[in-house]
Amino acid sequence: MEEKKRTIDTRLEQKIGFDRIRRIISDRCSTAYAAERTATETFSTNPSHIRKRLLLTDEMRLIMMFEDSFPSGGFIDCIDFLKPLERSSAAIDLISLRKLKTMLETLRKVTSFFEGIKDGVYPNLKRMSAPIMGFPEVQRRIESIIDRYGDVKDTASDELYSIRKALKEKEGAISRRVSAILKKAQEEGIVDSDAGVSVRDGKMLIPVSAANKKKIAGFIYDESATGKTAFIEPAEVVELDNQIKELKFSEQREIVRILFEFTEFLRPYIPDLLDGARYLGEIDFIMAKAQIALDFIAGMPIISEEGEMNLRKARHPLLERALKKEKKEIVPLTVTLTPQKHILLISGPNAGGKSVCLKTVGLLQYMFQWGMLIPTSETSELMVFDRIMVDIGDDQSIDNDLSTYSSFLDNMKDMLAKADSKTLVLIDEFGSGTEPAAGGAIAEAILSELDNRGAYGVITTHYTNLKLYASGETGVINGAMMFDVKNIAPMFKLEMGLPGNSFAFELARKMGLPEAIIKDAENRAGEEFVGIERNLRKIARNRKALDEKLERIRHTDRTLESITDRYQKELLEAQNSLKSYEAEYQKIA
Repeated sequence: MEEKKRTIDTRLEQKIGFDRIRRIISDRCSTAYAAERTATETFSTNPSHIRKRLLLTDEMRLIMMFEDSFPSGGFIDCIDFLKPLERSSAAIDLISLRKLKTMLETLRKVTSFFEGIKDGVYPNLKRMSAPIMGFPEVQRRIESIIDRYGDVKDTASDELYSIRKALKEKEGAISRRVSAILKKAQEEGIVDSDAGVSVRDGKMLIPVSAANKKKIAGFIYDESATGKTAFIEPAEVVELDNQIKELKFSEQREIVRILFEFTEFLRPYIPDLLDGARYLGEIDFIMAKAQIALDFIAGMPIISEEGEMNLRKARHPLLERALKKEKKEIVPLTVTLTPQKHILLISGPNAGGKSVCLKTVGLLQYMFQWGMLIPTSETSELMVFDRIMVDIGDDQSIDNDLSTYSSFLDNMKDMLAKADSKTLVLIDEFGSGTEPAAGGAIAEAILSELDNRGAYGVITTHYTNLKLYASGETGVINGAMMFDVKNIAPMFKLEMGLPGNSFAFELARKMGLPEAIIKDAENRAGEEFVGIERNLRKIARNRKALDEKLERIRHTDRTLESITDRYQKELLEAQNSLKSYEAEYQKIA
């Protein structure tokens, strides 16, 4: 059973950039149905539904990569004109009939593709295709009415055949008569010898100089731009032309009758045809997502059941697109959150990539729960959250007189009312916007509460007290955006387990600020601040080194165990061989 549709959080989508992802997918859709699906599809919290969405998209991605026989076009809208045909008074028009013909051909190609593949290959798409009917009788009936160019055949009915035969005869008679009149006029010198019959609006006309226009009996139908040439319809063919008009009216009436008759035949099939049209729309929607996956070089992550987020080699798809236009490469990010360390606190210099890291996590998580493949390593693992809550950017509002900090507190109140172990919080520049001491204290209290509740999160900050909190035995882990101080350039690389540095004093020196000013600033900041920053980095480096040493010890232990097991196996084999030799020796002796 499909899960209940959630309300789309447009503010959240705008903050993390998913509104742009929707537009990109919509632009890839061929049908209005698929575009509507893109506009209304929601963030899912059901792991089985997410898995189904991902598998369908992943299978389609593989089809688009490797299966040349799968149709890439012919996905057109038919729902809007099929629905009204259920009424007895309605009839299909010729344009809609052409669309229906294309739809049925595409439907046949798609369903035939899945019928022809082995069980176990693209199983989810194959299962989706199984209930869809074919419509050979409808196709045969359409093919009896229109040709491959979409024009009504002469043989669509006996009456139409007779009308068109008469039309051809009348048109032939007009052609012969006009040619005879032209030839005679040329012989009499009324018309130039190299002049030919001119056809305008379906009428056969004789071009005559203005001086001679009264010498041919007929009606002046048109003139040249200069007025030097008149185009005359001979009086002798006017009656024939009127007969042709009557025949064309009859032709149109007969085509309308044929279409009404076809609609009567079609009406019992319409419910199933609507199902087929919706199916093709759904395939079109899945194809759009698959194409975006190919564009983003995206893959299917693992759905974690252990409450872990392991984003490996994650790339922000919109940023990567922008950088490619500038011939630049994106720096992939690796982010790991676990039930033990479930909040990442990112610090580092301004413009160092903190916000990009936060938005990358938020966007990829949302894309994943929306049913999209994501630009990460396919060994990435993502858990399913019940909600994503954000405080990103300046939400200051003139209308409600909320300052930036007031807006922050309002968002925090909402987060604290709902946050739990199934919540992902994304907070950019945590606690900024007010006096640092008070802002840092409030931020730490909020962080502690989110930590205690087991909420997952990515938070960016400059506050030293928050880095100290994350360095303790808590559920928060520090993360640093690395910075090349020597070249005064951000590296956009996230280092898990390390607190970031603002590099304010180092940057000031590199930029050539007078040393006296920098020293004065360091004194004003206080030795405690400078020392804390220095010691935090030292502690973090030592802890990282210790973790690496422990991992090497564990690896050595595993290696020793493996060697021991091998030697024990070899010893056992040697003992068995020795026993075998002794037994053989005893037999010989």
